[in-house]
Amino acid sequence: MAVPKKKVSKARRDKRRSNNSKLTPVGVVKCSNPACNEMIKPHCVCKVCGFYGGKKVLNIKEKA
Repeated sequence: MAVPKKKVSKARRDKRRSNNSKLTPVGVVKCSNPACNEMIKPHCVCKVCGFYGGKKVLNIKEKA
């Protein structure tokens, strides 16, 4: 069984752990509806107008 020969310093340990906390921003694209131009996640239906891939796929109720 492998056993560490020396204690890992706090700096070395923290440098190794810090790489996991680097988050990348979520990519966003414009809605395919030219009248909407809302920013949405790619490959998702627009929650504002209901368009996906240039076609209306959801009927969204307008707020009164």
